[in-house]
This record gives sequence, structure tokens and C-alpha cells, in this order.
Amino acid sequence: MSDPDAVRQFYDSLAACHAAARKQLGQPLTLAEKILFAHLAPGQELPQRGKGYVDLHPDRVAMQDATAQMALLQFALAGRDQVAVPSTVHCDHLIQARSGCDSDLAAANDVNAEVYAFLKSASAKYGIGFWEPGSGIIHQVVLENYAFPGGMMIGTDSHTPNAGGLGMAAIGVGGADAMEVMAGLPFNIRWPQLIGIRLTGALSGWASPKDVILKVCEILTVKGGTGHIVEYFGPGCESISCTGKGTICNMGAEVGATTSIFPFDERMAEYLEATGRGELAELAHEHAPELRADPHVGAASQEFFDQLIEIDLSTLEPMVVGPHTPDRARSVSGLGAEARREGWPLELNAALIGSCTNSSYEDMERAAAVARQATALGLRATVPFYITPGSETIDRTIRRDGQMAALEAIGGIVLANACGPCIGQWQRDDISDGEVNSIVSSYNRNFSGRNDGNHATLSFLTSPEVVTALALAGRLDFDPLRDPLSDGAGGEFRLAPPTGDDLPVAGFETSLTGYVAPPPDGSAVELAVDPASERLQLLEPFAPLAEGDLEALPVLVKIEGKCTTDHVSPAGVWLRFRGHLDNISGNTYIGASNAFTDERGTAISALTGEQALLPEVAREYHNANQGWVVVADVNYGEGSSREHAAMSPRFLGCRAIIARSFARIAEANLKKQGVLPLVFDEPADWELIRTDDRLTITGLAKLGPGSRVTVGVAHSDGTADEFGCSHSLSEQQVEWFRAGSALNYLRQQA
Repeated sequence: MSDPDAVRQFYDSLAACHAAARKQLGQPLTLAEKILFAHLAPGQELPQRGKGYVDLHPDRVAMQDATAQMALLQFALAGRDQVAVPSTVHCDHLIQARSGCDSDLAAANDVNAEVYAFLKSASAKYGIGFWEPGSGIIHQVVLENYAFPGGMMIGTDSHTPNAGGLGMAAIGVGGADAMEVMAGLPFNIRWPQLIGIRLTGALSGWASPKDVILKVCEILTVKGGTGHIVEYFGPGCESISCTGKGTICNMGAEVGATTSIFPFDERMAEYLEATGRGELAELAHEHAPELRADPHVGAASQEFFDQLIEIDLSTLEPMVVGPHTPDRARSVSGLGAEARREGWPLELNAALIGSCTNSSYEDMERAAAVARQATALGLRATVPFYITPGSETIDRTIRRDGQMAALEAIGGIVLANACGPCIGQWQRDDISDGEVNSIVSSYNRNFSGRNDGNHATLSFLTSPEVVTALALAGRLDFDPLRDPLSDGAGGEFRLAPPTGDDLPVAGFETSLTGYVAPPPDGSAVELAVDPASERLQLLEPFAPLAEGDLEALPVLVKIEGKCTTDHVSPAGVWLRFRGHLDNISGNTYIGASNAFTDERGTAISALTGEQALLPEVAREYHNANQGWVVVADVNYGEGSSREHAAMSPRFLGCRAIIARSFARIAEANLKKQGVLPLVFDEPADWELIRTDDRLTITGLAKLGPGSRVTVGVAHSDGTADEFGCSHSLSEQQVEWFRAGSALNYLRQQA
């Protein structure tokens, strides 16, 4: 739990810190700048936005069970005895959704017993708080227990920015970053640029906080926030609840933003009070000017942000995004016509609410308000309707206050307090693989194959209240603002706009059920890893790369179009191998579209000339000690923080990835694992690469900040091409590359 004494000490230092930063910059500070400077390691030069790298000291580390395995396996290899900053592990990803919360949780505890035992043993050994399966989703639990205004944390999940709803700079990272911070080292990151979003007006009717971020996704697209912190400000902010702000910040990951934040306000104070942290609310009130941007920033915002967006909340209508990407947006009123044009199935197969993004008390209140209208007329959901509470606290509170009963009354099936269908942990029996079908959810991500492993599923995202309305209608083309429902007696009625409180009048049924504090001394605890396990494997250091240039490397895959981390290292059934690097590498690039083949996830071997699955060809190269490269399109690695999308290629022999552009976390993870991320100087040079080319990357002897490298392309017909590439490696990151990985470099310094 947040330590009020530590927060008080931190807050007492802010005024002087911010005064010094203003003097350095010669101007007032945005909120993002205040938080960054407050956590900046001493002795560094004044950073330049979007250019220089800096070292930061976060207040906390949080890990979910799928990514914590590799983070803790790396920590064990680093040779540290205890974590240097408060850290937690949350068991939320490995619970498969099938029939209901109790049976699904029991099955998860059985199937994942050895993984949970390892995580629990590592947590006890290294001084980490452990949240057992069923206690809740990491981001909701963090918001309820650990987040505080003005703080900074990193988390091994891309939706860590959820804590921005409480004014915290929360950044999604890979496990190697988490390992280093837990080991007492700073967090190294490029100093971000700033996007300011000024909110005016107030939400009303069917419009919700979810619609704010869906509008932002439409404006910025999935790559528009890369390398930026998104800072919300303006009079509209205080009209949005604390958990609504969390929803908006959570999905900032979908535009590639480093993180998203809101300034401290009364809605945050009310949430702190409601979750039993009144002392933190008082401290935040006392230091409120340090937890908001300087006044001049709001008055002359164009002077302080690299990009400025204005949104009038009073004009927003409910929005729906998808399929396959969160930036394909339109209002709910326009979805039906578009679906007919595109030939999308209008009949829904499932509707799902909850998850870390939208399972707050307010979300469930508004969804229940829709459900109660239907129940009054004897109506039920016409499609399977699933409810995922975000935490045990939310679950208990909405059971006490009746929201859960209202949702169950229309046929709702309650799933475990876990990620479930949001991250591919959904066992569907209603469709076959490859069957085109439409689903709608209040989740945060809708990549191809994301929810159920079926790339033909068309996944649409909207608010929980709109999902509930669509569940009643059973159709994608239903507009709850304008279209009537049948009342079952030959008549029609229109749903009234949902209403509800954002906080429970009787307070939350606060629950620490499932929390296990670490012992005072865990030195005698043994890590629970069976050498014969197929799910857990102790790590061996990667071999350093040979000195000199990278010569005559085959191209494993030339990726066309979107390549998210779900394409590189899918979740779903593969989650069971997240702690076993060799086994998880069996999924490498199986979702990628290769320009050299007609079938997704396949490649042509440069050694045999035969076509096979991409991971099979990669392993063939690995066994022959043959390094290889990947050529990729725009925004490579969009999506999850999972470092397996970097570790598996590295393990199988990837030396470099040459892309038109990279997503932030993916690029950082590649650097950590010793893979060279290069960007085409000319994006059109992507077209030069042919099936059986060999690439030679020169200029590595002089690799350093701002240096250029040259890629020579030897074609099989005897001709050749050449193109230039840039990179974003800092001096320290070059050392990681030369050592073979950041972990190798850390071990060298020990």
C-alpha cells in the first residue's frame, strides 16, 4: 500500500525541485515536466524533448503474472538479493474465461499451480508484494491501493498508464526495465515530447469517458502519440471522475503514448477518500500547486506543448472503434451503414463489459442502469453477455449495491476478476477457427486474433453502457440514442440515457483478499523452478555478438502492414509458456504477414529453399548458428509491453530489425535484449528487399548516438542495392548492444 510518510517526504521536496527546474528551463512547467524533473536522477544535463536520454528514479514497479515470470527470471540472473523499490506481482493474465468466475478460477489455480508457486517464491525471496489469482487486474488494484498524484511508476504491461487517472506518471515497460529498477538502477528513457489535450464542457447523456479516448485515438491514430506524454488540462477535466480519467489514460497506450496524465483535482481526492486513503488526499490538497501545471500553461498552452488538441466534451457522441485497430472510429450512429458497406456480420455473437479499462463502480452503475430498463419490460440480452469485474473490491461492492444482480438479470455471465477475453484468455465454443463473426466489448485493444485467437473475429470497442444496449438488441447496427427496442408485447421503447454515481454512497467493500506481504527476510527461500518443467526455465545469458559488422544475413520475414506484439508473440494458448524462453519461442512471428509468402506466419528458408512456419525457419537458422534480420513496416511492435516479442527473436538468432518506424516499448525491448533496431532513411527502400537477399550492416564499429549505418543488399541474381538507416541508441544502449544485452552489461558492472 502507499506509504503516507514516504509520500509526505516526497511532496515536501517538490516546491524546491520545481523552482530549480523553472530556473533551468526559463519558463513555467507543465504537469508532465514537474513529475519528470521530480524523478530525474541528479547530475544530468538539461534534456531536450524527443532527443536526449535521461535516467529517472520511479517510486514503484508493478508486474502482471505473464510478464513477471521473465522479469523475475532476469532479476534472478542479475544477482541481487532484494528489490530496491516497492514492487508487486499481480496474478491476472493466466485465468482463462470459460463458464464463470468460480470454476474458471479453480481451473486456473490447478493448471497454473507451478507458475503461481514460482511467482510467490520469487516475491517472498526478493521482498515483493504478491496478489493471488482472483484478487483483481493489476491496473485496477494499483489505482485502488498504490497510485498517488505526482508519483511515477513503471509496470510490465502496456496499460500501466491507467494510474494517470490519479495524476501519476505510470509507464509501461518490458521486464528488463523492471528488473533494472528493482535492482536499484535508474530507468533510462528518451525525454518525451508533450501533447496537450484541452477539455472543455461536460459529458452528458450516453457520452462517457471512453468516448473521450476513442476520439483521441481517431485524431492521433495508433502511432500519433509515440514518444510523447499526453497531458490533459482545461475546465472539462474536473467533470470527469477519477476512474473515468483512468479509462482515458489506460487507452493512451493505443496511440503509442509514453503515458497520459490528469492534474490533481477534487475528483481524485474523493476517490482517495473512498478507497481508504484520506491521509493521501489531505497531503495532495496541501501540495496541490505542485500536482498541477503552472497557471500560465493553461492560459498560453500553445507555448508549452508540441501538439495541442481541443475537445469539447459537450459535443461528444458515443463512439465505436474497430475492427482490428483502435483508431478506426465513428459514432455509434454511423456504424450500421459502414457495416453494411463492408459486409460485416450485423448479428452479434457476444458482448463483453469490464476489464482494467472499464470496470469501475461508475461503469457498472451506468451499464446496470441500462439493464434495469430492460428487466422492467421482461427483456434479456439476446447474445452471450459477459461481465469482468476489475478487482475483488469492485466485485464485492457491486454485489452489495445491486449492479451485479441487475446485469445478471438480463443474462450476464460473471467472469473472474482477471483479464480473460481481453488478452486472448477466452475459450469460445460458439465459432470455428476462421469463421467471420462480430463481437463488441468495453476493452482497450482489438487487434486481429486478440480476444479469441480467431483472426476472422471482428472486434469493436465502445463504452460498457453501449455494449449493454447492443447486447439487448443483438445487432451491430443498433443505435441506442435513436433506435427503439421491442418490448416483447408488440410495442417499442427507447432506452433512456444511463445515469449513476461514480463512487458508492456506502463506500467501497475494500478487500485485501489475496494479498501476501513478503517476509522480513526471504534469503532462505528457494525459487520454485523444476528443471524438467515445460513452463519455467532458468535463463542463460545471451552470447555477446562478435565484433565487426553484421554480414550476409538472410531476411527471415519481410512484414507487410500492421505487426503488433500479438503478431510477433501471441498470447492466448501461448501464455502458458511465458516463463520458458525456449518453448515460448515456438510462436515467434506466427501472426505476421510475410510479403514473400501467401500464408500468414510462414517463411522460405534460405538454407533449404522450403516454405515452413516462421518459428520453424527461425529455429533452423538458430540451430545452424545463422543470424538473421527482419524487415518491417510502420509502427513495428505496436501494443503490449511483452518482452517476449524481443527475447524470442533474439534467442532464435535475430541480429537486427529494419523498420519504417517503431513503437516505443517494442524498440526499447529490442535494445535491452541486444537486437539492433534500425529505421529506413527512406521508407521506400523497404521495396528493395527480395525473398532470398543477404543483408550486410556496416558502420557498427562507429556506432554511437546519431551515427548512421549502411545496409548492403546482395540479390541472388548478382545485383546489389544499398540504403542508409538511422537508430536511436544512446551511448549506454550501444554498450548494451556490444555486451549482448542490457542484462549482460549489468552483470559486467557487478
